[in-house]
Parts: sequence; C-alpha cells; structure tokens
Amino acid sequence: MTAVVFVGPTLAPQDRATAGDFHWLPPVAQGDVYRAVRRGERAIGVVDGYFSGAPAVWHKEILWAMTQGVPVFGAASMGALRAAELHEFGMRGVGRIFEAFRDGVLEDDDEVAVVHGPAEIDYLAASEPMVNIRATLALAEARGVVGAASKRALERCAKAMFFGERSWPALISAAETQGVAQCEREALRDWLPGGRVDQKRLDALEMLVAMKDAADVAQPPPTFHFEWTSLWDSFVARSAGVESTPLSGERILDELRLEGPETYGRVEARALLRAVAASGVERPGEVSRETARAALARIRETFGLYARADLERWMAANDLEPASLETLVEDETRAAALRARFAGSLDARLLDALRLGGDYRRLAERARRKEEAIAALTLPAGSSPMSSVVLRLWYFESRLGQQAPDDVPGYAARVGFAHVSAFDAALRREWLFVNNEAVFLDRNE
Repeated sequence: MTAVVFVGPTLAPQDRATAGDFHWLPPVAQGDVYRAVRRGERAIGVVDGYFSGAPAVWHKEILWAMTQGVPVFGAASMGALRAAELHEFGMRGVGRIFEAFRDGVLEDDDEVAVVHGPAEIDYLAASEPMVNIRATLALAEARGVVGAASKRALERCAKAMFFGERSWPALISAAETQGVAQCEREALRDWLPGGRVDQKRLDALEMLVAMKDAADVAQPPPTFHFEWTSLWDSFVARSAGVESTPLSGERILDELRLEGPETYGRVEARALLRAVAASGVERPGEVSRETARAALARIRETFGLYARADLERWMAANDLEPASLETLVEDETRAAALRARFAGSLDARLLDALRLGGDYRRLAERARRKEEAIAALTLPAGSSPMSSVVLRLWYFESRLGQQAPDDVPGYAARVGFAHVSAFDAALRREWLFVNNEAVFLDRNE
C-alpha cells in the first residue's frame, strides 16, 4: 500500500524518519487529497493543514476519496477537525484530540492552531497549541505540581490569549494576575522541561500506527451517496493536472516583506485598520517611559539620527517641537501595541489589503516564478549554503541599498516575519532566485 501523510509542525523530521514507509507532503490545502487519489495513493493521513493563506481542504474531496476505496485518516490538528466532522461518513479519526472534538468537549479551531515557520526550517512551531496546554496542565495537576484551582485559572488564561501568542513563558508570566501562587508558578516552570505533553505529536504517531494496521485490510464500501454537483465539476476542473500544493499566502507575503519596511508598513496600516474595524479593539493604555524610549530609538535608527545634533536637525526640518515630538512618539508606541496585538493574525487581512491596493497579482506572480525556478535548480556537487551573515549583507546592501541594521531580529519583526529564522529562510530563497545562474549547474551541460 502506498500511503501519503500531510504534516507540518506536528511531527519533527526525526519522527518522520523513523515512522516507516510513508510519502510525506506539506500541510494539506484544498485539492491535495483529490490529487493524491489521482496519483494512486491507497491511503491518506491528514495531520496538519492550512487555515489561512491557502484554501482549506474541502470536506467533499475527502468524501470522494472514500468513494474511490481510499481510507482517509485524521488526527492531531486539521486532521482531527475534519475527522470529527466526517467520522459518521467513514473518515477515521485517531487520538484524544479527535475524540474531544467528536464528543463536543472541544469546539474551537484555535485549540489546535499554531504559528509556524516555512518548510525551509521544517515548519518550526512558534506557539503552543491549546490542546497541548490542556494535556500538560492535566498531568501537572495529577502529579501535584499545581492544584485544581490553579489548573483551571491557567487554562482560562491560556484560552483568553490569541492562539499565536500562546507559549509557556507567556502563560506563566500572566498567571500571577490569575491568582496562581508564586510557588506553583515556579514549580510548573521547573517541571515543564520534562513534563510537557505534546498531545498533537502523540496523536499523530498513533495515527501512523493505525494506517499501518489497515494496510492489508479490505475497505468497506461507503454508506453514503456522493452527489456530483456543478460545484464539484468546477473543483475538479481547477484541480486536475495540478500536482503541487496551491501557492501559500505566506510566500506572497514574503515578497511583500522583502520589499522593505516602507512598502510593508503601508500595507500593514491598511490591514490594521481593517482588523481594528472588525474587532472594535479598545485604545491602548498609557505609554510607559520605557516603551516611549524604545519607540524613539526605532525612529532614530530608521532615519539614521544617531547623534543629538542629527535628531535636532530632523526635528527642525519636520517642524517638531519637544512637546509635539513626544506626542508623535506616544502615538507610534500605541501603533506598535496594536501591531503586537494583532501579530500572527494579520495574514488574511494583509492579503486583502494587497488585493485592494492592486499589488496582489504582481507579488503572487513573482512568488510563483520563484517557486518554479528554485524547484528547477540543481546544486553543484560539494556546494554549501551561504551563511546568514553573508545573506543579510547581500540583501541590505545590494537589494535595499542601505546598511544592515544592528538589530536584525527587530527589523525582521517590523516587516512581519514571525522569527529571524523565517527572515533568513526568505533571504536564502531570494538569493537563489536572483543569483541562480551563478550558483547552479546549467542543465544542458
């Protein structure tokens, strides 16, 4: 039996290397299950999938796969959600997370959602999923690390966080305001390195075992009638012959981020306006002296105002008095607080802002050409990747025509990268795309 598994941050490379003979593909998007069946896969496992940036896997393509005699398994993340929705039709859910969604114990998508990096860094997770937090806190209570009341307070606190901001350090830091005693916070912090439960990983590994066990078992016919509709015809027409995952919105946004802070800032401002209008978020509170000082430092770095005389000349050129400069800095600080508030949740609105601004098609086309060009490259024997330091110098000096900033992680954050590693990965792809003729062997030689 040939079996494909769609997975991203839930399983590390070492997990996949020791799991057995599976065909590993990136997180599932719409059309991927359909194309897997068309390629001849005889079993499909869904772990991770896209919630935004690319259309999510369609329920109907999973149903169609089962009518073709192909068993479809789901666990841990997107797979658990789809299996809970389709288990009555024959999709095979595996693991505790699936069971919780199936039984109505859990209902929200954010329980399994995480922020993660791109494929180049193996989809490294940058946040902690709520289901893992729940499982870990349950074990911590059972082991006497925290009491029942503190466990409930920590769960409430984590659930109130935006999913992209959930992490153990952030949760423990916020626990003080929830009435969790210092001794319990410290005990939890000390216990976590060995006690943390990765429930998503455990469920995904259990699903792989279930797929192996089903390898030689005849599949029962479906118990439902598959309705062939005009919508399905349109879907098949879009999907037929396309053998790659749809272009990720993250790739398009990388093109925007690489154009620099001025371009990114304009689009981000439009996206933030839409986010504020949709959420009705309250005005940020008072500005502390430390945050104001940090905002002024960012302004000085942006305009190269390193000396006091430079700052004074800039103020004079912009008709700023000390009081009006203070107001400008406070407003910039509140804007930074808004950016932090919506960090990790702006992607869909950034893409909409690009569409409304007329830049989406241009950036999407460049991202697609980059994908195709990199896929077609052949590395010379003995070649090694460029270091991050060299890539950064090349990008800032050759591409942007400016000096590399002292705080590269801070710069990466200002243009929307979740981590500096994601910034470096985007630089590597950009360098390969721009300089491929100098680096790779000519296929005609």
